[in-house]
Amino acid sequence: MAAAIKKIIPMLDRILIQRAEALTKTKGGIVLPEKSVGKVLEGTVIAVGPGTRNTTGSHIPIGVKEGDRVLLPEFGGTKVQLDSDDKKELFLFRESDILAKLE
Repeated sequence: MAAAIKKIIPMLDRILIQRAEALTKTKGGIVLPEKSVGKVLEGTVIAVGPGTRNTTGSHIPIGVKEGDRVLLPEFGGTKVQLDSDDKKELFLFRESDILAKLE
């Protein structure tokens, strides 16, 4: 999987993010049905583009780096599928779409 991700390099201010998986079991061991599991609004940055360009043509750096945890909007992003058997969901977001960086 890591070798396949190295082939995707986001352009300009795009960020490749892997959404966190929703919890399907409570702490007490109760298994939750899919309908009751909410959409996860958190993810991990996998790859970052060089940033947007200013009027002189130089890049404006992006505020997140690989490995950062970020807060995502409920809707948006472009789904990227690397392999047909891959279960992990990867999404491309613009830097302006990212709501917050989690510490």
